[in-house]
Amino acid sequence: MTDNSSKQVRFLDVAEEEAGQRLDNYLLRHTEGVPKTRVYRAIRKGEVRVNKGRSKPEYRMQVGDMVRVPPWAELDTPPTATPSKLWEKRIRAAVLLDHPDFLAINKPTGLAVHGGSGVRLGLIESLRTLFSECRYLELVHRLDRDTSGVVLVAKNAVTLRALHDQLRNDQVDKRYAALVAGKWPAYQKSVSAPLAKRHTPSGERIVKVAADGKASKTDVNVLERLPGATLIEAKPITGRTHQIRVHAMHTGYPILGDSKYETDLSRQLANEVALKRLFLHARAISFKLGGERYQLSCPLDGELESVLERLRGKR
Repeated sequence: MTDNSSKQVRFLDVAEEEAGQRLDNYLLRHTEGVPKTRVYRAIRKGEVRVNKGRSKPEYRMQVGDMVRVPPWAELDTPPTATPSKLWEKRIRAAVLLDHPDFLAINKPTGLAVHGGSGVRLGLIESLRTLFSECRYLELVHRLDRDTSGVVLVAKNAVTLRALHDQLRNDQVDKRYAALVAGKWPAYQKSVSAPLAKRHTPSGERIVKVAADGKASKTDVNVLERLPGATLIEAKPITGRTHQIRVHAMHTGYPILGDSKYETDLSRQLANEVALKRLFLHARAISFKLGGERYQLSCPLDGELESVLERLRGKR
């Protein structure tokens, strides 16, 4: 973004290849270097206008929409960032499938899916740098920074719209592997509990089960019982923030390595098996595209497998 664009109101026309994107994602792409929190605040306060009216972050752009982008003059916009050599190597090695219409990435733990809110560079910004020949790259869905596993990135607006339609209609099957503290009950095949976003006194965002929250459901299947823990497969029926993590905690079996939603027992067990990260991995995804069904999977990395081996050695 140039100095002039940061000091002046801009009006952008939505092109055909950009149609179907959420307003927040559209803005984040057109305001490189602006913190995500600032972009959302501009939408909330009405500084951003679509066709001269207020809009919400989830609004889906239409061809010909006119978007008012406010000045960001108070910001010192950093130059376009590029991933370090180490992250470049890790991201290139994490490509599961380079399809003409999408990328499937086995996102490493510790990498946010996009930059902002103190994150200099995320997965999508890195991919746009590393795959500069692709004129269009947009996240289809998201994973928490500390969650690893498969993420889809669309290479065109048609693919993005098709996959978003399937996500809204529960036609995308996503499966996660999670290691929880304790013996998950065999009868507990699902967890249904409404979730609401809250903020702690320090300003940290947290999700809690609350009567005024949004309806949320996670299906659960036991994969393996281990000393003091259970390896489960979780299928989120809804797609709420931190859903699997909070549902596990709410049920009484928090995910190991989850510093945000943990108990003394889960913390102690994680220390015993030398787990240094969240044990939550998006292991498989299934969807349709162009009349063909895709079933993609990625195994646990060596760090998570070694944790399971340590527990198996306690039998």
